[in-house]
Amino acid sequence: MTMNVLAPSYADGSSRRAVLAEELRRLRPDVLALQEVTREDAQGLERSGWHVLPHPRWSAEGVGAVLAARLAFGRTVSDLLEVTERTAHTDWCGVLAAELPFPEPLGTVLVVHHKPSWPYGWEREREMQALVAARLAESAAAERSLRHTVLLGDFDATPQAASMRFLQGLQSLEGVSVCFQDTWSTVHPCEQGPTFSSGNPLVQQGDMPEAADRRIDYIMLRCGPYGPTLRVTSCQRVLARPVNGVYASDHYGLVADLSLPDHPPGRWNGTRQQWCPDQLPSDGA
Repeated sequence: MTMNVLAPSYADGSSRRAVLAEELRRLRPDVLALQEVTREDAQGLERSGWHVLPHPRWSAEGVGAVLAARLAFGRTVSDLLEVTERTAHTDWCGVLAAELPFPEPLGTVLVVHHKPSWPYGWEREREMQALVAARLAESAAAERSLRHTVLLGDFDATPQAASMRFLQGLQSLEGVSVCFQDTWSTVHPCEQGPTFSSGNPLVQQGDMPEAADRRIDYIMLRCGPYGPTLRVTSCQRVLARPVNGVYASDHYGLVADLSLPDHPPGRWNGTRQQWCPDQLPSDGA
């Protein structure tokens, strides 16, 4: 699950956090990436039994992001995403990758929580930050020969943006190409699925009151030569409606259920048909 939960200093944060806590109890995700949290939020997760890793950078006001899981994390690596001088103005962006040792047959999964710079006109920074995140993920997975990588977070870019096209394998950037499968579009290929919507009153009340609907929150699966190594069995938005009149955030959350495929990508399942030259149809057959 990933969700930008809006800092608690806005819009009756205590009521919103209560709604979020109840939803987490209902959903019981194994992995949780949250943005716009405080140190107190992180401590609350730990008291609830989560293992919590803070992002590498936090704002002067104590707002940042965390990666949490039901299992204890293994090795971690992070980057501040300080790709230009302007990134100093988005002082809680960063990327954090951590190993999660699930039991076999799944095995250890690399989970990468990515949070680039947010301003509308900073796609150049987001492109460069996507490159950093992709290289970090590729290096961490290769170093430990990990089969599965999940990339998630609030990417502050729509699917058509260059940073997202790069991550989806639709274009290269600066001589680099990767491919991550977007879980939402896999399950809902004809649905826009905005996670930051003008229909949310907290968007209307917030810093971006004229924002158009945008899908900017993602859960993505790293692809090998033969595609993703995990199967998306479901993907849904959560907390997209008020609970007792309270919206949890100006963003909607995203939850995906993942499983192993029926057989490993790159291996033929069953008997392949063997063709001999004398079995080929003659011209005009």
